[in-house]
Amino acid sequence: MTITVGTYLPPWGTDRSRTLGYDEDALTLAVEAGRRAIGAGSSATRVVFVSRDFPLLEGGNAAVLVAGLGLPNDTEVVERLGGAPETLDALITATAGTLVIGAEAEGAAGAAAALIADENLLSLAGRAQRSFPQRTRLVTGAVYRDENPRMLRELGIQASLKEAALAAKPLLIAGLRAKESAGLVVGKAPDLPTLGAASPLFAIAGLIETGGKGIIGACEQGTFVAANFAGGKAVVNRNEPQAQALPKRKLMPGGEIRIALGAYARAFEAKVRWQAGRCKKCGKLAMPPRFHCLGCGADDSWEYTALPRAGKVYTTTTIQVPVPSLASPYSLAVVELDGTDVRVLVHVTDSVPGSVKIDDVGRFVLRRVAMRTGVPDYGYAFSPVSGNPGGSK
Repeated sequence: MTITVGTYLPPWGTDRSRTLGYDEDALTLAVEAGRRAIGAGSSATRVVFVSRDFPLLEGGNAAVLVAGLGLPNDTEVVERLGGAPETLDALITATAGTLVIGAEAEGAAGAAAALIADENLLSLAGRAQRSFPQRTRLVTGAVYRDENPRMLRELGIQASLKEAALAAKPLLIAGLRAKESAGLVVGKAPDLPTLGAASPLFAIAGLIETGGKGIIGACEQGTFVAANFAGGKAVVNRNEPQAQALPKRKLMPGGEIRIALGAYARAFEAKVRWQAGRCKKCGKLAMPPRFHCLGCGADDSWEYTALPRAGKVYTTTTIQVPVPSLASPYSLAVVELDGTDVRVLVHVTDSVPGSVKIDDVGRFVLRRVAMRTGVPDYGYAFSPVSGNPGGSK
């Protein structure tokens, strides 16, 4: 096996353009896609995370990313600020064991990832680094646009494609809509579900499934990168549930609940890696972990152990009363974890509030459960199969 690609689209929006859920960001998207790429029995020794929508520019995204992916804390993580060309560049230079993830939260939301197992199927076909800043975003957050589609096509895309001096026309150009690449590619290009950092990975997933081989391009304003895709043995694991309208919720104004960093640090391994405490003497599980075992009474005799990521709803309720800094209504559920006697209280995600029922089954997914004084607080939520058709298998 040379490459495994995983994709993820949020269940909200339309078939043409997906929208983030209230508890999602670029990092949670990246974890969903990355776990699909890693799959069972595989791992990654290095992660390259490409996005223009990193939740944190200071404070770090790497710890949550590797924990959510189930990778060791010493895994190398490279965060690359960029779009489609940066992702394709990262794929071209990736070595065995590298997991490349592209995620985008603005506009058409989605993420995709590729795990390079032994031999890279991609090689450089051409590159052009040109400055054509039709759209800029400054460090202050200010965005400036000079919207001129014809100028972008002629002085940006076409000029960059010419400078790259490709041996043949590309099969498709990630970062562009199908109509924008008309005449620049072989035949009719497919419409990809995203246009930013994830788009080259979605393109590769499509080529794998159709058996396509040839040149793949990636363009953003005046920057163009192209790769030769050789084809070969590869697998695609998609998590692309049917699109549905995002439920309306109201964000209650008021002060945020302040984060206690000491408590955050103590709970991180259990909460973000989804681990219980297991008593070394009697084997009883506790979530959250306990220093004192309620089974045999042992003190300080426990270790972390991974919890199942599937379960069944034991009871549920929907909160209608507005809570400061939280969008309501939202549902909570007590869920019985498969194969254990552990029950956990979690938020319900990927479904309309109030729709989850007792005995519904589903899986646990990493979500941003709250924003606390500027800190994204991540944990696990329950995604019911019935509320996320096709995505919880």
